[in-house]
Amino acid sequence: MYRTIFAASITSKTAIMKTVTLALSFLFVSLVAMAQEKNGATITVTIDNVTSNEGKVLAGLHTAETFMKGPGIQNTESTIENGKVVLTFTNVAPGTYAIMAMHDANDNKRMDYQANGMPMESYGMSGNDMTMGPPQFNSAQFEVGVQDLSFTIRF
Repeated sequence: MYRTIFAASITSKTAIMKTVTLALSFLFVSLVAMAQEKNGATITVTIDNVTSNEGKVLAGLHTAETFMKGPGIQNTESTIENGKVVLTFTNVAPGTYAIMAMHDANDNKRMDYQANGMPMESYGMSGNDMTMGPPQFNSAQFEVGVQDLSFTIRF
């Protein structure tokens, strides 16, 4: 009788271990599949000429509809280390975009202007066009497809 109970106990434990192992395997495969799923491109922006480490760098990913009209369709910020920041926009759908970035030295979350309307804080955009006058979407635009992109923006 002892052997029968012992054998039943071992069989029960083996079945439980098989079930747990199978469940963990399915969980692991699901996590790996979700980690590899990608809904769009990743855009990495490097700015390496920030004049000071004070404040933050703010950046927005814009469409023609949002450019120079407020927040972008994605917005990010970063602290500055040794005059450099790296910013990332993720899951960007294919389309036409522009990136605007500014050094918010006083960390008030907006561009500050002089009395004559000129910006007091450094800024830049994709395309690195530094012509006089307000930035234009056409000079900053780029196309996003399925490939990840990297940009260097100069202030």
